[in-house]
Amino acid sequence: MDNKKYKILLCEDDQNLGMVLKNYLELNDYDVVLERDGRLGLAAFQRESADICLLDVMMPHMDGFTLAEEIRDINPEVPLFFLSAKTMKEDIIQGYKLGADDYITKPFDSEVLLLKIKAILKRNEDVNKENEHVEFDLSGFHFNPRLRQLVHGDEVYTLSPKENELLKMLAEHKNDLLPREKALKKIWGSDTYFNGRSMDVYIAKLRKYLKEDDKIEIVNIHGNGFRLVAP
Repeated sequence: MDNKKYKILLCEDDQNLGMVLKNYLELNDYDVVLERDGRLGLAAFQRESADICLLDVMMPHMDGFTLAEEIRDINPEVPLFFLSAKTMKEDIIQGYKLGADDYITKPFDSEVLLLKIKAILKRNEDVNKENEHVEFDLSGFHFNPRLRQLVHGDEVYTLSPKENELLKMLAEHKNDLLPREKALKKIWGSDTYFNGRSMDVYIAKLRKYLKEDDKIEIVNIHGNGFRLVAP
């Protein structure tokens, strides 16, 4: 991994264990936000996203599984790691069904936890780097998301960050449905009415770029989302 300082959201209701883990992770050059219940953990994630979330399962106000679902609604890509005293097979399976990258049962070795965190972040970073270099040929257009460039013949359009992210998601779902909710949560952070209207404005902007080629269009699938139709 590079020299980036990764941010960890740590939700742990055991005050002593929480502080020990926070101090240990900070000694290993991580930026750690510690919260002691699920509701506060969700508020912390909403304020400032994290690179990985370490979630105790049994917490007051909101348990770790519910918190994981809420976090996934905001950012489907963020790695989740459960810390739990619950060792039943059913609990572990539920954690993985919620999209956990790992599940470790208490008591655990801090060094093992650290190695697991490093492995998850490294894997996530590698996937992001691969995705950064993906380019798309869309009929007569060439789209380079890394440079935010949409090229048609001699015409080069430089897209805004939101235009770029939206077109990238559409291209990744080419000829398939891109659900409105998925795009709104990933790009705008939530699927509110006002964010939905904002996305419609950006869809209109992308359609203006793409009108140069009548073989490609963005189709509105009423009530569900959009489909980028291209040969």
